[in-house]
Amino acid sequence: MLASPLARADGLGAKPGAARRPIFVLNSLDANVSVIDPQTWTERRRIPTGKEPHHLYLTPDEKSLIVANALSDTLTFIDPVTAEVQRVLDGIVDPYQLRFSPDMKWFVTAANRLDHVDIYRWVPADTAQPLKLAKRIAAPKTPSHLFIDNRSSTVYVSLQDSDELMAIDLATQAPRWKIKVGKMPADVYLSPDDKRLFVGLTGDKVVEVYDVTQSPGKLIERIVTGEGAHAFRARGDGRQLLVSNRVANTLSLIDVQTLKVLATLPGPSGPDCMDLLADGRTLLLSSRWAGKMSVIDLETRQVLRQVKVGRSPHGIWTLDHAPRR
Repeated sequence: MLASPLARADGLGAKPGAARRPIFVLNSLDANVSVIDPQTWTERRRIPTGKEPHHLYLTPDEKSLIVANALSDTLTFIDPVTAEVQRVLDGIVDPYQLRFSPDMKWFVTAANRLDHVDIYRWVPADTAQPLKLAKRIAAPKTPSHLFIDNRSSTVYVSLQDSDELMAIDLATQAPRWKIKVGKMPADVYLSPDDKRLFVGLTGDKVVEVYDVTQSPGKLIERIVTGEGAHAFRARGDGRQLLVSNRVANTLSLIDVQTLKVLATLPGPSGPDCMDLLADGRTLLLSSRWAGKMSVIDLETRQVLRQVKVGRSPHGIWTLDHAPRR
């Protein structure tokens, strides 16, 4: 039997994690980022951003946390240690989702509202504007989430309102293929060996798995998780993957080899984005409908505490994290 889904939410239960650097929670409807102290589990302050920030991304060198402000056409760079704003870049059109290639040569954004994917070259020597637009690619309809392979060669994009998945070659900035998938695809996750792509179907209760060693990708499995399968976070062991089921208010733990659900955990109040502390068991979850960050112990499957943040919390990141693959 599982423990109560909200065990010791007053913060008096087992002390999770060993984080010392701040935790950042993006508040989409408040146009700011909450800075959480991981020792006291309290909100220190809020950092103003542009309008409608939706996603965060920690650069591969872990020197900057980037907030994408979709309606302001800006990126806010934040120091992940000091929580100070490093810079704001203008002229990045409708950056809903964002991702650097592992080699930090390419920066990609999904313009969710304007139906295109932008591929930028990263030129850090140009301090005034280090992002140079290489190609704007039409991506109808509603490009949602991105993932880039280990070789920095391919970006995978979910198209939420046309129920499609697209693969783009980064070297040529040209689409390789586009295929139909299930209902309302959202987050995508590529296995550590770059062979299997997992797609969360927010319009269903399923995670679809595609073999992307062939072109186009081929559907090999549909894993039933929970209604509103949405966002992913790897366990960091190369084998287990978490998905948030936004409608079901649950999290599912998937074995990326057997493609089976290993466990179902509580995910309060519209679970969305996740990060995992370096201990490999303390999960940080944005509970969007409650305006809270939930802290969950993956071993005991308990919600240890909830921290009040802003409205519609979305992206969540910390430098004290477990591996992301």
